[in-house]
Amino acid sequence: MSDESTATAVKRQPKAMVGRVVSTKMQKTVVVAVNKTQHHRLYKRAIRVKRKYFAHDESDALVLGDVVRIVETRPLSRMKRWRVTEIVRRAAGEVIEVAEPVVDDVETSEGDA
Repeated sequence: MSDESTATAVKRQPKAMVGRVVSTKMQKTVVVAVNKTQHHRLYKRAIRVKRKYFAHDESDALVLGDVVRIVETRPLSRMKRWRVTEIVRRAAGEVIEVAEPVVDDVETSEGDA
């Protein structure tokens, strides 16, 4: 046995996935939903499985519906182990902000009846 083969550690490629941004309510963090297809051993059917990952977004420029590529990284916080590397596709439309309806204050007098 040679010492060189045991001394050199094999560095593996980080896992990478593509998913859709489902939440951007945190600072520099997005929630990415990744859809996968698994095969059921007993029933021999394909099952769609959705898993959510917390990913680090340094630019904080992602919006809901963006399709992004995330890669595995060192633990950044209690739940963040993924990092956004690229935006595969932007969301179809602009984010529409819905304003609260304005309610006119109508004074009703009970003595006029």
